[in-house]
Amino acid sequence: MISFLAKYYIKEDEKDQQDIRREYGILLGKVGIFFNIVLFIIKMIAGIITGSVAIFADALNNISDSGSSLIQLIGYRLSGQEPDTEHPFGHGRLEYISGLVIAMAILFMGLELLKTAIGRIIDPVTIEYSRVAIAILIISIAVKLYMYCYNKKYSEKYNSVVMQATAFDSLSDCIATTAVLLAMVISESTGLYLDGYFGILVSIFIIVTGFNAAKDTISPLLGQKADEEFVNKIAQFALSYEDVLGVHDLIVHDYGAGRMMITFHAEVPANGDFVKLHDTIDNIERRLNQVLGCRTVIHMDPVFVNDEATIRMKRFCTLITKSISESLTIHDFRMVAGPTHIKLVFDVLAPYEVELTNAEIKKQIETKISSLPGNLTAVVDVDRPM
Repeated sequence: MISFLAKYYIKEDEKDQQDIRREYGILLGKVGIFFNIVLFIIKMIAGIITGSVAIFADALNNISDSGSSLIQLIGYRLSGQEPDTEHPFGHGRLEYISGLVIAMAILFMGLELLKTAIGRIIDPVTIEYSRVAIAILIISIAVKLYMYCYNKKYSEKYNSVVMQATAFDSLSDCIATTAVLLAMVISESTGLYLDGYFGILVSIFIIVTGFNAAKDTISPLLGQKADEEFVNKIAQFALSYEDVLGVHDLIVHDYGAGRMMITFHAEVPANGDFVKLHDTIDNIERRLNQVLGCRTVIHMDPVFVNDEATIRMKRFCTLITKSISESLTIHDFRMVAGPTHIKLVFDVLAPYEVELTNAEIKKQIETKISSLPGNLTAVVDVDRPM
């Protein structure tokens, strides 16, 4: 169905990837509104027939879901606005905010259902068994499963937290309605009033789903760690140029889909031609924008490649650093020889799994180096990966 609609409403040949991504988000929002309103109507009919509080709650949840789909639609429209004076990096993060609002709606409905279910356990009510209601619930499950599948498919294709949150919401609805159906069938067969108990199980699942969806949308808003595969792709691309000897301090600033700002340091030969090196760096920045669609700023770090004393001393400092933790690496190494002592200046990259603080790592390295013969002094700066 989505592919059929996309063929008529999304002219993919006339748009770039980001416009296509946004158009799919808007289309899925419209389809979601339609399906949820239809489900609300038929579930209300089933609820009136059976008197089940779980079905009524499920019906109200569909109204909430239609609101979530509307938020998805508006979020994609607004996130596609062009950069302006106040927002030079565009409005892409509105997509994450939309996902967060949907996650909050899931949490709210889960809590409301939990309250209602507890009340039904305290004051149980007989549920009327109806084949019409059973058929309605089965149709509802099938529709929600379909909504989960297409939202999941396109969330993975376009790496969208909003579509992912909507997929989670559809899956929680599918499981909730399945639980209501089971409660009705078991109650009819055994005479046990399980409506409230099933409602509690469903509400807990919905709350957990909402929490996970919120976590997935809050992380990019706070500034999460860049995807390892994406970082490696950038580093390997830069290192494919022969003048680039190393890459470090790579930071990815995420301003929404298709709006990324990248900064990193590229190590280049200190004895190289400055104009030629600068041209190489410019080419890397330009190509990264063309290939990965991200604006890039690269800082050149000159390193000595032919000085044996510097190379030997760098190996020596690497061994000392590794003696503290194998995970530590060094970069930006330079040696300054004075009349009375030799100063070794370098940065240390410490992964977060290294439990020592930056100050402790710095102190241990500087102490070990200064205790050795040769009048050595270390000036160490410790960083954590971005």
